[in-house]
Amino acid sequence: MEPPTSKKLGMLMKLTAGGSTDPFHWYALALEYGNLQRFDEALQAFTTLRARTPDYVPMYLMCGQMLERIHRKDEARDWYEAGVRAARAKGETHAESEIGAALAALG
Repeated sequence: MEPPTSKKLGMLMKLTAGGSTDPFHWYALALEYGNLQRFDEALQAFTTLRARTPDYVPMYLMCGQMLERIHRKDEARDWYEAGVRAARAKGETHAESEIGAALAALG
């Protein structure tokens, strides 16, 4: 059985496979994989984004939330902790607070 797909996924796959360095393209790709419940591929896209652009703060909260939904709490904690550090380093206090709250709620 083929994994679920969408037109949006196809476009994002082309952009990222074509060598896009725009972090939003990788972020959108990860989110779309998650929306399609293709969680391993979503995590791979988030991981690639993190390796390329570790200061792209929005990915940390979204990846952590996805990992929580699929019961991978230790990995979610790692993403949240890294996100708090990244947000703090960039002076993004709202994002730091939001990611910190998600981390605290994780327990």
